[in-house]
Amino acid sequence: MIGTEHEYSINDDNFCPLPISDRLIERVAGNVSDEIPFGGVRLSKELQKHVLELVPPPQASLSELELLLQAGVDRMHRCFGDMHFLGLGMHPLLTLDQTTWWDHDEGEYYDAYNRLFNLRQHGWLNIQALQINFPYGDNSGLVQMFNRVRSLIPYLVAVSASSPFVEGRATGYADNRLIYYRDNQKEIPQICNDILPERLSSHRDWVRINRSIYRELKAKKADVLCREWVNSRGAIVRFTRGCIEVKALDEQECIRSDMAMTAFLLALLKSPLTLEDDEAALRALLKTAISSGTDRLQPELQRLCDEAERRASPDQMAYLPVVRQRIEGGSLSQILVQRYRDSGDMRVVLAEADRALRQNIPMLNRS
Repeated sequence: MIGTEHEYSINDDNFCPLPISDRLIERVAGNVSDEIPFGGVRLSKELQKHVLELVPPPQASLSELELLLQAGVDRMHRCFGDMHFLGLGMHPLLTLDQTTWWDHDEGEYYDAYNRLFNLRQHGWLNIQALQINFPYGDNSGLVQMFNRVRSLIPYLVAVSASSPFVEGRATGYADNRLIYYRDNQKEIPQICNDILPERLSSHRDWVRINRSIYRELKAKKADVLCREWVNSRGAIVRFTRGCIEVKALDEQECIRSDMAMTAFLLALLKSPLTLEDDEAALRALLKTAISSGTDRLQPELQRLCDEAERRASPDQMAYLPVVRQRIEGGSLSQILVQRYRDSGDMRVVLAEADRALRQNIPMLNRS
C-alpha cells in the first residue's frame, strides 16, 4: 500500500498567495478544523496558512491513487472556484509578508518551533513537498529499504526539482526549497542532518538518532516537539505507521507527475543495482542535484531510468515516461526557467502550471 501527501498554494487571479486556508476549510466544513473529509481524500491545513494539503488513503496501485487525488484536485477547484492552486516546491513570487502560519489548534508546536528557529523564513513558510509513504515490513526490511532510499535521494532530488525561483527571481539553483529546508533548524543541526540520513545497520540506530534529537530539544525546554515527525531528514522512519516517509522531493505541477516520481522510487526499490553508499560521495551528489537538477547527473540518471523500466510493474511503468522526459529534457525546475526566459512574464508561467494541475497534464520540454 502506497500513501502520498500533496501541498498546494492558494492564489488570487494574479497568483499572489492568500493566507486563507482556515477560511476555505470553514467554507466546506462549517467550522475551522485542521483536517476534514473531502470526497475520497482528506483536506488538511499545513503550517503555512496559504497552503492546503490533499491526503488520500493508501492504495495498492498508483493508478487508483491518481484517480482519488485528481478527484480531490477537481473538487478543490469546484469548491473554491474563485481561487487558483499551484504545486511546485516553493511559491515563485511569495514574499514573507504575504503569509503566516496556522494560528488555530496545535499552537503549542508552532510556538515552540518559532521560539527555537523563527518561523518567519522561507524554510518554514514557503516550502511544498511531495511526501511518499510506503511500508517497510519487518525490521530487517526496514534497514534494507531505508538504506536504498538514502542512496537514491540525490537522484530523486535531481528529477523532482521544481523550485528555481525565490521572490520572483531565478537564483541559479534547481532546488531552492532544499537549500532553505536544510537551514531552517540550523540551531539544532541534528534535526535535519543536512537532509541526508545516516546509513542504518539496525532499526535501533534510528531510535538512537531520535533520542539524541529529543535530548537536545529537552535541553531547550521544547519537550512538546519530542515526536518522531520532528526528524527532518530527507527520509525518515515512522514506527507509529510502520512506514518510511520520503520528504526530499519537491511537489510537482500535477498529480500525474507526482505519481511518476513515486513510480520511479518504487521501481528502484526492487532493483539489486549497486548504488553509492559513501556519505561524502552522496553529499556531493546531493549538492549537484540541488544546484543543477538533471543536467550534471545524466549518465547516472539514464542508468537508473533504464533499471526502473526493467523492474517496474505495469502500473508503475505507465508513469515512467514522464521521468524519462524529465531526465532527457530537464527537471520541472529547468522547464519553468526556460518558460520564463521565453515569456518574460512569471504570471504566464504560473498560468501554465495552474492549467497543468487542473488538467493533470505534465509540463514538458518543448524542444
